[in-house]
Amino acid sequence: MTPWFAAGWPAPEGVRVLSTLRGGAGSGVSRAPYECFNLGDHVGDDPVAVAENRRRLKVGASLPAEPSWLLQVHGTTVADLDSPTPLRPADAAIARGAGKVCAILTADCLPIVFATDCGDRVAAAHAGWRGLAAGVIEATVRAMGVPAASLIAWLGPAIGPQNFEVGGEVRDALLAGDAKASEAFEPNARGRFMADLGLLASRRLRALGVTRIFGGGECTFAKADRYFSHRRDGITGRQATLIWREG
Repeated sequence: MTPWFAAGWPAPEGVRVLSTLRGGAGSGVSRAPYECFNLGDHVGDDPVAVAENRRRLKVGASLPAEPSWLLQVHGTTVADLDSPTPLRPADAAIARGAGKVCAILTADCLPIVFATDCGDRVAAAHAGWRGLAAGVIEATVRAMGVPAASLIAWLGPAIGPQNFEVGGEVRDALLAGDAKASEAFEPNARGRFMADLGLLASRRLRALGVTRIFGGGECTFAKADRYFSHRRDGITGRQATLIWREG
């Protein structure tokens, strides 16, 4: 089996989304603790192995081009893949032209992809708690330059609310941008909170006018055979979520 799957959402014609898995023997060439299909080149894995895994993804998934791998910094910068300007550190990417592959690397953070109704624009965003608090969703929707109601979104695999424990300072940072988001936090016996990234993201999307939201529910922490998880394993690989327009 290929170490990726197609998103289950009503994508416009010509828009494709893939989310990769950590894979098993034969799917990739990375060794422990990055086995097997690690796509992150910033986590200490052998660069030759990462390059081979990326090559296998491009060829095996028939990608139209090499994905535009971002230097993600948990911020709100949105890279425009149609611009001739070299990519800066960014945590989201948009593309209007066909054949340009937006890519987000994660190992617990929430990847979100967007498309317009007619499929003429696509985007992907890296939405961990820092990015959510800083406004990466709002920045991405704004950068797409269309009415939010014309967008659909898909939430990729991320750490689930049963496994994402945060302190009061994280809760406060997220409530600062959404004062009524307390429903996304469940107090636990340790005086901390279990946070629901998917719910936090969905609330922000709906507040902007993006009401057609799909996906979610795949917990990277709980499914060690399918996903990398930084919270679970510490040193580990990265999976990717990709979106592009076919030519």
